Amino acid sequence: MAETPEVLRRTMKMAKRPLLQVLAGETLSPPPVWLMRQAGRYLPEYRAVRATQPDFIAFCLNPEAAAEVTLQPIRRYGFDASIVFADILLIPHAMGQKVWFEKGEGPRLASLSLQDLAKLSPEGAADRLSPVCETLKRVRAGLPDACTLIGFAGAPWTVATYMIEGAGSKDRWKARSAAWSDPATMDRLLANLADATADYLIAQAHAGADVLKIFESWAEGLPAPLFDRVVIAPTRRIVERVRAAGITAPIIGFPKGAGPHYVHYAQETGITAIATDHGLDTGWAVANLPASMPVQGQLDPAVLKAGGKALESEVRRLLDAWAGRPYVFNLGHGINPDVPPENVGALLAHIRG
Repeated sequence: MAETPEVLRRTMKMAKRPLLQVLAGETLSPPPVWLMRQAGRYLPEYRAVRATQPDFIAFCLNPEAAAEVTLQPIRRYGFDASIVFADILLIPHAMGQKVWFEKGEGPRLASLSLQDLAKLSPEGAADRLSPVCETLKRVRAGLPDACTLIGFAGAPWTVATYMIEGAGSKDRWKARSAAWSDPATMDRLLANLADATADYLIAQAHAGADVLKIFESWAEGLPAPLFDRVVIAPTRRIVERVRAAGITAPIIGFPKGAGPHYVHYAQETGITAIATDHGLDTGWAVANLPASMPVQGQLDPAVLKAGGKALESEVRRLLDAWAGRPYVFNLGHGINPDVPPENVGALLAHIRG
């Protein structure tokens, strides 16, 4: 069947998006650039909108407010991609665990046993997050044609650590202990999270997301057998479920802190591209990550805070290191709230010459 004029117009528009070109295997100079947490507390316009919202979860599920802050950095800087404003802990919220944010302290989750967490059903979770899809539709309508729209979710292991610990944790001791002592129950929780996450990402793609990203923020410090079980297997389950639904959007995986496990993650999960953190040795990554796989990263957010010659030097180092292969410029983690907005503008000037 011949493609309709509307499909052809959309295909032509997407072909002009630099991020999609790189994720398809092209090498561009300068590379496309966007930043994790580019919509956030470092921007005064973000803080103005945040002040009008009753709490953070309500903020994420308010399409008008969430779309506005998603678009703010595009208007200010002209990034090559826009990532929807949401949070990785919306999935446990949608599955029935109480989630809230303490000012100055971060997320808090209601205390539940591992057995009770594993009973939380993935059914209907994506439907309960339909406001995020409405946000995506609004953002897509407000973006320039050349700007790619990214949807995202947290990876099951990372989300599970918050669910088990009840908050962020430096060593994820409770979660790691549970994974070793009760593997069957932990695997059931991870499978349920993977299914809910896949359905959520599928819905985001249908709502207009051109690219999907999976944030494995707590991949650090896991021995190989546990990494395979709690990171590789659930991520692969997500990718397979998304692909089985007919979604062809590129998928970026970000196993922050995974170290040498990066290679196994890249090879075994089915992702399209891999995002690298700033702690990963650049030379090692260039030599060991699959040569044909697009790579994203890995500027230290502290360098962005420092600015000046340090920022210029690090930008040049990364551009030189990744020259000649598909590369997306980004941070090795999210922007800190104390980064001066003018430093972000300087970053873009260094990248784009």
